[in-house]
Amino acid sequence: MTFKRKLAAVLAGVGIAPFIVVVSAGTASAHGYISSPPSRQANCAQGRVSNCGAVVYEPQSVEGAKGQQNCHAGDSRWAPLSDDSKAWPATTVGNNATFTWTITARHATTTWQYFIGGSKVAEVNDGGRQPGSTVTHNVNLGGRTGRIKMLAVWNIADTPMAFYSCVDLQVGPGGPDPTTTTRPTTTTTRPTTTTQPTTTTTPPAGGTWAAGVSYAVGAQVTYGGSSFRCIQGHTSLTGWEPPNTASLWQRL
Repeated sequence: MTFKRKLAAVLAGVGIAPFIVVVSAGTASAHGYISSPPSRQANCAQGRVSNCGAVVYEPQSVEGAKGQQNCHAGDSRWAPLSDDSKAWPATTVGNNATFTWTITARHATTTWQYFIGGSKVAEVNDGGRQPGSTVTHNVNLGGRTGRIKMLAVWNIADTPMAFYSCVDLQVGPGGPDPTTTTRPTTTTTRPTTTTQPTTTTTPPAGGTWAAGVSYAVGAQVTYGGSSFRCIQGHTSLTGWEPPNTASLWQRL
């Protein structure tokens, strides 16, 4: 009986040890997502988009096998992130955009990759290093314009897994109106900020467009050899040239 008891104790010890190893490995998993510009999971967590599912509680957990080209890491729990019919807010950027990852569990990293339409536009190789609590990358968008969806992937060094974040961007002017911090109001009376000129007048028909001028609805200007009619009163700014602001100017 003594031998049997000793053998049972040994076998029990062997059975417990693997369980402890598995639990310990699970607690070391990495987590992170792009917080700026807000990724789709960030917008869900901030309540800017509705019906996102469980990702609102853990935007950092969109993890799946490496090599995928989707926003939800192939995990049905996060499927709403790949629904392009949702009203995802787009952040206006130039040809270069800076992406900031928030890392809630640091882990050794191979590469950070950025894709547009399935084409890789940037890759940063960390060579197995452990990241800090935030990681920032500046990515050249290759001259693209308009609305795009950037897929960013964080590849973990010592597991077959990666973390996925999709970010909606408006590259250059576009949308219903220019996206700036000092855009004009919808009225035609005066600019919305004290820094805008308030004493300028609408140039006569046929004048050349210029920045810092208050244009009324119906004013006609020329720019780059083409003629345009003002369809929304505003005070012009550099970057709001008629070909770039379809919500303000109509080509004649």
